[in-house]
Amino acid sequence: MNESLDAVVEALDAVRRALGGRSPESLSSAELIAVNAAFGTLRRRMDAAYLPVAAEINRQSRPELGKDSLARKQGFRNPATLISATTGTSVGEAARIMAVGEATAPRMTLTGQAKPARHPHVAKAVSAGLIGTPASSAIITMLDRVALRAHPGALLQMERRLAEAAAGLTLEQLQKLIQRAEADLDPDGVEAREAELHAERALTFREERSGAIVINGRLDPETAAPVKAAVEGLVAGMLRRRDDNNAVPGGAVVEDARSVKQMQADALAQVARHALGCGEIPTGVTTTIVVRVNLDTIEQGVGSATIDGIHQPVSAATVRRMAADAQVIPCVLGGASEILDWGRARRLFTPAQKLAAAERDGGCSGCGLPPSMTEVHHILWWSRHHGPTDLDNALLLCTSCHHRVHDDGWEIRIDGKGVNARVWFTPPASVDPARTPRLGGKARFDLAA
Repeated sequence: MNESLDAVVEALDAVRRALGGRSPESLSSAELIAVNAAFGTLRRRMDAAYLPVAAEINRQSRPELGKDSLARKQGFRNPATLISATTGTSVGEAARIMAVGEATAPRMTLTGQAKPARHPHVAKAVSAGLIGTPASSAIITMLDRVALRAHPGALLQMERRLAEAAAGLTLEQLQKLIQRAEADLDPDGVEAREAELHAERALTFREERSGAIVINGRLDPETAAPVKAAVEGLVAGMLRRRDDNNAVPGGAVVEDARSVKQMQADALAQVARHALGCGEIPTGVTTTIVVRVNLDTIEQGVGSATIDGIHQPVSAATVRRMAADAQVIPCVLGGASEILDWGRARRLFTPAQKLAAAERDGGCSGCGLPPSMTEVHHILWWSRHHGPTDLDNALLLCTSCHHRVHDDGWEIRIDGKGVNARVWFTPPASVDPARTPRLGGKARFDLAA
């Protein structure tokens, strides 16, 4: 406990040094980033110090203690309400804190011998200040959910991989990894969860007194995939046209003040109008959905796959069903592929090259937006550097990341060849004086073996 408190004091001192007694608005950009990082470390260190306290409050407030429960003595119904009232968190958050504290605390046998924590790898990452309570709770909750159906060795190995991968990721990015990890640990559960989501699918329309129509939907991954792909593709085109028009020297600035949410609403209306004007459901040749699956999963019908733009893995049965749709391309890893390198023979990347780049990058190499929101860009520029239209010179970037890379002086390199290559972004000295390369693309969010 003393070590945890010493770490908190050290992290607090680091915040004070970074601030230097100044207000945030007086800091330079680099200093502000340093202060933010110091506060992040402080918060994780405080989590590490407080979790054992919460776990002990929970232990001393066990229901079987009755009126001797610590929480009841303090006038609270249970330990979660006690912690909630004293820390200012919600009761649900307090319950999560106690659960993580209990799962990461050392244990004792009946004979008094010390045992490691129930989740030792998460406990190690928390103790080192690498991850905080929210990330720990997300990992532990999933592992406990599949514990009865997964091999203990596989659970421990996956816990290690998730704890190592969680540092530096947002909670939303970590949830993507956790969903894939759960599919790996419990492949039989994917189809069951999928069937439950499919049974719960719904779409409702409600007219408000003001005249606005409220659309509320809950879709399973298979049903949502074409809707999401179509809307995102149209929105990406809207953003691209606005940026391209505004970038023309001397041209009139296009006043398109729509938010992305408004563009999504307009895109959905566009799709519906198009469908109303067709004699049948359109099945053009433009590919809108890519399902990524291992060859073994297709052949044996066991395992899971992913749909571009959908984080929840789907079962082998769903892959086979979706593959019958002309607008779905099953990207079977390990199978034969089209020619992907065209040199200087053509400037624009082909659909096959974009599919291969999407397999390598997973979407925008910078921020992780789905492939439908990206374009393929030359790393070595076509006109300035005479870069070839080859996969090894291709990079998926959304409009925002593309401007950031080109306008702010970021450098890009690709290590390796083909879809297994890794993309690295080197920031300019104004962002990072050390210019430390940052991993991009799908590899950044993959679980290391």
